[in-house]
Amino acid sequence: MPDAVTMDKLVSLARRRGFVFPSSEIYGGLGSSYDYGHYGVLLKENVKARWLEAMVRERDDIVALDSSVILHPRVWEASGHVSGFTDPLVDCRHCKLRFRADHLGELECGARPSKHPGETELCDLTEPRQFNLMFQTRIGALEESGLDAYLRPETAQGIFVNFKNVAQIARRKPPFGIAQIGKAFRNEITPGNFIFRTLEFEQMEMEYFVPPAEAGQWYEYWVEQRLGWYRRYGIRDSHLRVRSHESGELSHYSSATSDIEYLFPIGWSELEGIANRGEYDLRAHTEASGTRLEWVDSASGERFVPYVIEPAAGVNRSMLAFLVDAYDEEVVAERPRTVLRLHPALAPVKVAVLPLIPRSEDMSSKARALYEELRRAVVAEYDDSGQIGRRYRRQDEIGTPYALTIDEQTLEDETVTIRDRDSLVQERISIQGARAFVLDRLAEDWKTPKSD
Repeated sequence: MPDAVTMDKLVSLARRRGFVFPSSEIYGGLGSSYDYGHYGVLLKENVKARWLEAMVRERDDIVALDSSVILHPRVWEASGHVSGFTDPLVDCRHCKLRFRADHLGELECGARPSKHPGETELCDLTEPRQFNLMFQTRIGALEESGLDAYLRPETAQGIFVNFKNVAQIARRKPPFGIAQIGKAFRNEITPGNFIFRTLEFEQMEMEYFVPPAEAGQWYEYWVEQRLGWYRRYGIRDSHLRVRSHESGELSHYSSATSDIEYLFPIGWSELEGIANRGEYDLRAHTEASGTRLEWVDSASGERFVPYVIEPAAGVNRSMLAFLVDAYDEEVVAERPRTVLRLHPALAPVKVAVLPLIPRSEDMSSKARALYEELRRAVVAEYDDSGQIGRRYRRQDEIGTPYALTIDEQTLEDETVTIRDRDSLVQERISIQGARAFVLDRLAEDWKTPKSD
């Protein structure tokens, strides 16, 4: 059975439930720029927290870093971004649109959207020219005396230039890693497909420094580790695959790269890349800065430039994949139901508290007291707006795993109804034990009920 989700349906849900809004919408919007509403912020924060857990909290060999968004411009000269971080660009003289020359087969013609650019007699494309993807800015109070700088297009270089600092204080020796989550900016020629590719995005990158002879085995290790992370949080195997780059696709710094790809509604596309960057970056910054970026064993005196294995993921794109994979539609009691079957560890709200009759002071006061107790332990939501069925549907579309309903029976015997988002099973539990019950359920192993 094909998936119910389409990009249009997901965009509509994200807008309707306050996950994502077009940026600057009252001024007509800004292409491929988005603002994240309450539930979008909570979901993004959960994605980042789960990544940081897997990379840092659950391991002894990786430390965290938060480097500056604006680095010295020589960093980008040394890394090759100033001269080589480009895409081929063509313009259409007829429709005045700009396209990536190497993506024409995936794009819509501006005059005839059913065709690709260059396929109609109206198309008049220029010759390709190289277009640098970095956003340029200027440091200094005066234009004529300022320093040209760039908004970082990736977080990795901030890790490389801090290698010596971290190596001296981290009390770890290779293999060890440095992990970072942060904003990056790329002046994409053909951004689009909702939050899949945007001008501003967040990256989750880790640089793993290893002895050169061990680089191959650690590369394979991290491909499997990162694939397992997506499975761990509910992505179906049928929608994941690993694609190794052919030699002609490899970046100048890479001797091996694999993409973890996900089957988005737009087709198979990159979700995360794992690359063997070798010693390229540390060597480049050593030569440009004059500072030796190498590992020195204080006991033996051994010194070498580590090779680097880099798993690099995007917060926004990961969030999109989790939303796509969680989206489901079904008919319940002859009524359509849309539900986000998010892993409980990712769900923006963990539990909702609903008084059956909001006008009842007794029910509302008990519901409010239970909500106040729960919110100290997990992200909870109090919802007393509308019919109970509509409130259930609203929580389903947010992805809330559990809903607790306070009703007439609660006033008689101090029990509440807990409703499971996925199975729709309802059971009565003690209101005094509700917090412990919910926490136990949230801690249980979870597997998506969606079939492959």
